[in-house]
Amino acid sequence: MDENRPDDWLHALPQHLASGRDCVLVSVARTQGSAPREAGAGMVVGEQRSSDTIGGGHLEWQAIHHARRLLAAGSRQPELCRFNLGARLGQCCGGVVWLLFETIPAASLGLWQMRRLAVDGGQRLERQLDRFGAASAWQLTDSPGAGTRLIGDPTYWLFRQEIADQRFPVFLFGAGHVARALVRQLQPLGARLTWIDSREEGFAGAEGAGCRQVLTDIPESEVKRAPAGSYFLVMTHNHSLDFSLCEEIFKRQDFAYFGLIGSHSKRASFEHRLRDRGLAPERLAELTCPIGIPGIVSKEPAAIALAVAAQLYQIENSRQLIRQAGQRRLPDTHSLPEEP
Repeated sequence: MDENRPDDWLHALPQHLASGRDCVLVSVARTQGSAPREAGAGMVVGEQRSSDTIGGGHLEWQAIHHARRLLAAGSRQPELCRFNLGARLGQCCGGVVWLLFETIPAASLGLWQMRRLAVDGGQRLERQLDRFGAASAWQLTDSPGAGTRLIGDPTYWLFRQEIADQRFPVFLFGAGHVARALVRQLQPLGARLTWIDSREEGFAGAEGAGCRQVLTDIPESEVKRAPAGSYFLVMTHNHSLDFSLCEEIFKRQDFAYFGLIGSHSKRASFEHRLRDRGLAPERLAELTCPIGIPGIVSKEPAAIALAVAAQLYQIENSRQLIRQAGQRRLPDTHSLPEEP
């Protein structure tokens, strides 16, 4: 299983298929009202285990139970089922969820390994299935997609889904105690981590599996390589190196976040030096220092890491909501199939 995203259905699916047995992909096709997961969320159900989640609770229990019925019956025909969370399942969400069940044959292992690698490499995987389809049509593309949407009615419905790498790029400079704790916090949250240090012993004993570790004498070069929308965190062992990194990061104007570990006095000192080097005063507001959400005052590395991870995740969630709001809205689906 991919160490970066051990619970993601796309990365778990090849592991299930490698057992030589079919499994069922359960996808949230649409939601109405309050629901535990959004459209596009999914999970993989095998005979003995499942991976990822569609929100837990009784809904997930019912979904797993139904998926295993399909496996036991040897059914290959996709099914779209409607679940009323309040009336039938007793979940206080009170909304409605449409789940799509589709058996994935073990013989497709090679295809899914290729698709997983392609999505990790930046391609998008598009899925389309209609009411009468025997299986979804899957296509890899480099073009922007239209998101995930279920349209139609019980006599004819059409489901389109877009699967893309949603990880956000984080460039972490320094391998001290806080940085090590932060790596552990960020990995499960979907960060694509590049961890940089200039010391030979920097990563010794570190739990850095699943992130790219870079040992370099010129950490500033990694700033230039970062993609637009990156999150930069500077917390090295050397204040001079911190300042050099700050200068390099401020040469860019396309980052999502720039955080510097330190006190208000460190910020004041760096601001003075940056203005002397010609940085426009209004750009100093782009620097976050001290870092982390308010209210967590402990100096324990794990506590600092928790506050910083929460701050990055808040920002990334806000950016996702803005992107979703910009997508073209399609007509809602109304009456669709009931529960199995």
